[in-house]
Amino acid sequence: MKKFYITTSIIYANANPHIGHALEFIQADVLARYHRSLNDDVFFLTGTDEHGTKIFKRAQELGKNVQEFVDEISASFQDLTKKLAISNDYFIRTSDQKKHWPTVNDFWQRLEKNGDLYKKKYQGKYCSGCESFINAKDEHNGKCSIHNKELELVEEENYFFKLSKYKEEVKKVIKSGEYKIIPETRKNEVLALIDDLEDVSFSRSREKLNWGIPVPGDNSQTIYVWVEALINYISAIDGEKSKYWPADVHCIGKDILKFHAIIWPAILLALKIKLPKKLFIHGFITVNSQKMSKSLGNVVDPFELVNKYGVDAVRYYLLREFSSTEDGDFTIKRFEERYNADLASGIGNLVSRVFTMAKTGGFEDGDNKKINSEIKKTKAKYNKALADFKFNEALQVILQLVSFCDRVVDAEKPWENKDNSPFVLGGLLIAIDSIADLLDPFLPETAEKIKEQIARKNTQFIKSDLGTLFPRIK
Repeated sequence: MKKFYITTSIIYANANPHIGHALEFIQADVLARYHRSLNDDVFFLTGTDEHGTKIFKRAQELGKNVQEFVDEISASFQDLTKKLAISNDYFIRTSDQKKHWPTVNDFWQRLEKNGDLYKKKYQGKYCSGCESFINAKDEHNGKCSIHNKELELVEEENYFFKLSKYKEEVKKVIKSGEYKIIPETRKNEVLALIDDLEDVSFSRSREKLNWGIPVPGDNSQTIYVWVEALINYISAIDGEKSKYWPADVHCIGKDILKFHAIIWPAILLALKIKLPKKLFIHGFITVNSQKMSKSLGNVVDPFELVNKYGVDAVRYYLLREFSSTEDGDFTIKRFEERYNADLASGIGNLVSRVFTMAKTGGFEDGDNKKINSEIKKTKAKYNKALADFKFNEALQVILQLVSFCDRVVDAEKPWENKDNSPFVLGGLLIAIDSIADLLDPFLPETAEKIKEQIARKNTQFIKSDLGTLFPRIK
């Protein structure tokens, strides 16, 4: 079996989940489920990043023990994976001293032995939102361009990684496609950044931050949160699961591009570890054209959304409504419009029509060349879209097959043409069976319901009642 290792970024455990987290989980889940359908040996990783200044300060603000605080936040994200039907094989936590810390310590010691780490005093502008020092390109009017926060002038003695030593090699593997960045616009963005980058801080003073992994052999320093967080992709598969490395896809948001596209491959090159194959970067979700924030009161709770509309409706909207690599705007109005048009009137209506006619008039298997040809073309387009990480386009071609089937029903009129009806309905059931296969990575619950009925090609099927897959929202 061909192996396929896919990861999300690990979610920073300083606040409860929002709809943006759901997007990344679902995108990665579609790829994992799709590759399982190809009989690949899949390992799907997600988890929580639980160290750093922001987390420590937030726990203090709430009057909580920091470990108890991250336990609660991590549990909420694990609950979300279950709520969204995410099929991850493992959930890594960076506060796990048995699973994560030993690999981090090993990486540090190997970098130190290679001469790639050195200690020096440093003064720079620091963004608490990014948990990183900011260069001039990331600054706008004295604030972080991502978080719009005032930058803090920090002066301390830290360990630094010789990024300058590996910049040209990083640039080379990105340009050649050995480490493929998707979409192309992000690749160009990274290449424009590399030349201006200097050696990067890999630790913080333990006096200022003791919530994290101590530097091996130097208790005055804490390993920088972004450094050890990246190592989760290997610490999670240490031991018998190491066969899955290198990662086939890292699925991340655009705000952490620099760490994954430059620093991570530089670390791996320094340690002579194989590079991940692809880095897929998705956009952000705004709400009513505004960035989500607690102060605006526009943070969308994915738990509430699933409770109201169902898991597959939420999965469908997030994958169909936006381009997979661009920012998208979420509104309840648009959500309900998309639900009614594509799910209730589209997929749900076709399945209901055909199943009702099949139960009433019966059906026969047959080689319907017109329908089979359309199925074949649909599968080719679908596979191409998923190979290119274009989830919205893959769903669009499924909807085109649904529309084709509706046209067949309207043209053939099985309720009138009793002689030809069983063969037409047999062909349409084959098409619906294929639609369920194609939907499975996207809408696993819906696909299972349809497949269960299709399998009943006997009296039991004819008498069974699937019910309404997607009741219209009024």
